[in-house]
Amino acid sequence: MLLFSVLSGIIVACLVPFLFKFGRKPASIIISMVPLSLFLYYLFNFGITDNLGYSESIEFFPALGVNLNFVMDSYALIFALIITGIGTAVFFYSSYYLAEHPYLDRFYIYISIFMASMLGIVTSDNMVIMFIFWELTSISSFLLIGFKHREEKSRYSAWQALLVTGSGALALLAGILLLYVITGKMNFSEINAMPGIIQSSTLFLPAMFLVLGGAFTKSAQMPFHFWLPNAMEAPTPVSAYLHSATMVKAGIYLMARINPAFQGAIEWETTLTIFGGITMLFAAYMALKQTDLKRILAYTTLSVLGTLTLLIGIGTPLAMQAMLVYLIAHALYKGTLFLVAGAIDHGTGTRNIDEIGGLRKFMPITAVAATLAAFSMAGVLPLFGFIGKELLYEAALQPNLFGYTTFAIVFLAALFGVVAAGMSAIFPFFGQAKYPNSKPHEASFTMYSGYVITAFLGLLFGLLPMIVSDNVAKAVSDIYYNLPVAVSSSMYLALWHGFNLVLFLSLATLALGIVILMFRKKLFAIIRKINLPEYLLPSKGYDMSISILIASARLTTKVLQNGYLRNYITLILITLLILTSYSLFTFSDLSVISLYHPVTIYEIIIAAIITISTILVVKSSGRLQAVAALGVVGIFVAVVFSIYGAPDLAMTQYSIETLTVILFVLVIYKLPKFMHYSKFSHRMQDFFLASAVGLTMTILILMVTANEMPTEFKEYYGKTSYLLGKGRNIVNVILVDYRALDTLGEIVVLSLAALGVFALLKLKKDDRGFE
Repeated sequence: MLLFSVLSGIIVACLVPFLFKFGRKPASIIISMVPLSLFLYYLFNFGITDNLGYSESIEFFPALGVNLNFVMDSYALIFALIITGIGTAVFFYSSYYLAEHPYLDRFYIYISIFMASMLGIVTSDNMVIMFIFWELTSISSFLLIGFKHREEKSRYSAWQALLVTGSGALALLAGILLLYVITGKMNFSEINAMPGIIQSSTLFLPAMFLVLGGAFTKSAQMPFHFWLPNAMEAPTPVSAYLHSATMVKAGIYLMARINPAFQGAIEWETTLTIFGGITMLFAAYMALKQTDLKRILAYTTLSVLGTLTLLIGIGTPLAMQAMLVYLIAHALYKGTLFLVAGAIDHGTGTRNIDEIGGLRKFMPITAVAATLAAFSMAGVLPLFGFIGKELLYEAALQPNLFGYTTFAIVFLAALFGVVAAGMSAIFPFFGQAKYPNSKPHEASFTMYSGYVITAFLGLLFGLLPMIVSDNVAKAVSDIYYNLPVAVSSSMYLALWHGFNLVLFLSLATLALGIVILMFRKKLFAIIRKINLPEYLLPSKGYDMSISILIASARLTTKVLQNGYLRNYITLILITLLILTSYSLFTFSDLSVISLYHPVTIYEIIIAAIITISTILVVKSSGRLQAVAALGVVGIFVAVVFSIYGAPDLAMTQYSIETLTVILFVLVIYKLPKFMHYSKFSHRMQDFFLASAVGLTMTILILMVTANEMPTEFKEYYGKTSYLLGKGRNIVNVILVDYRALDTLGEIVVLSLAALGVFALLKLKKDDRGFE
């Protein structure tokens, strides 16, 4: 059932075209019920009943340890509930927000696949299966970010996100393979139980940095952060889902999930703390420079992602608890604020905070939801964000690698977060009423119901934190190696801990944030004038790398694919010659080759005929003679196959040679005059290249025949070809049975080529001269 729940999004995506035949509105409602049903399934089957640790396994590729292993523990449950809960709000919201969009059905296909991919990531125990879902999120997010594909910015942003996250995925795959080399295991549950073996391996650092490469690009850590703000070109529901609650959290999920394997390593903690801290502070500052609501929210999301990374880097049980609480709080308030931004855009026609104000009079329900979300973002009592901020400060004050520097960065980023919260909720809804176009209007019930619920959940979890406290404590046990039971049992969440240092720091953050907002005009004017030089921006590095890539591709194409078949063959043969010769003369013992073999008279005759015919092909002055001589070469090669026990190959060769000669004879009179176009020097180059390749292949064959190399595959095919394949010719059985799909693919390719030739032969000019 767990596997079915993961794949249900893909199943629904396949059914979307049929559902839309019954009408857009009914189809939208039915599709939106899917994430709601999944949310209730996860909540009641795993959350309330405490049926955690449930797993399912289906054999897929057991020889490599790649099986469909899915696990639902407390850590996975938190993400599954966020994915389906926020997904429910987004799906219903989209049914109205995109109601008139001509490609609404396409949107639901993309976002359903994305939801399934995210569920696959967080429930997969097998790393390879997790990676497959990881790549599915990249592809589906590419389609969602570029949903408005007629706009150049959307296409650019979609490609940028795909290339950045796709490059990181290649690094992640390499890291997964290195971990397999180190441990011989593919499952997180097994790898996480082997930190000593992993960290003592010489491959530990390469594996760690490659895994972090995948996680950092996915979760937009510096210097890969630039794709996330640009992805705001996507429709608002996409931004709310992908960039607040799901996709960008995939990297965070991975880092915490694999933390037990790397836990305690100084390189792991240092890297996460440094990059998380830089991302956290830089993004929080950049949020203050923005005027577009979605870009403000994008940069504050970046800042939170940096915060979560930093907390994983600190690595204490308290830091892990703070990370999980902050993650839940962020999903609730940021999902709300993104959807509110869409409602503002829908109601006013703009998202520019300098052009709107006093909207609470026209959008009172939205104003309440936005205020609650902003208060949670700022860490105001009694919102859930307040508990998250207190835990964040408490974790940052604990002894860590960078001492009070870590706390200073956390405090500054939190301060900027308070200001950004005011910018995203106070500016649009309070103050003097202003709007650029017609009178604003409140969002429909379908739109605001989702973000009102998420906003009030932030309040509910703040007032009653025990709702999530137990599951958070269990999740910490899932991502912290050998967490003492006493520590886990003491991890409870409470709204009020009395008057202490952390409380005063939270109050100081709020007070300073309010002061900055009071003097915002002068301060923001200064901040927006301070810009980094363009050459220091990572986004410029991306643009430059793409330009270099395109230029390199053009140069490579010009050299390797210049339209001359002769050059193609030459390059292939040179590559084959270099690689084979290097292997032969570097790693092989040539002394085993024996040049003395008994030769029969018919072998001498056949070799002589093939040699003479080859010379005739090259030296013939007429095309017909060359074709005939080439046919003789092919026929006698088939004779060799027959003599040495390969009648099937001989029959194939006979057929090919016969058809080739017939084809040449049919078209020979339509070809241009037969003459030598190449220079003598070129022909000599061809001669030496052909001779070198022939000599190398001869040595290779002599090496193979001189060494008896029994292998498991050889023995297996020899024993089973008759028993399983019902054939005595092992080569035939391999081609027809063991490699049936490969052979089928070759047949398909040949059939397509034949169809192409047939189409060319059937081309005829009509009366107008067109073909």
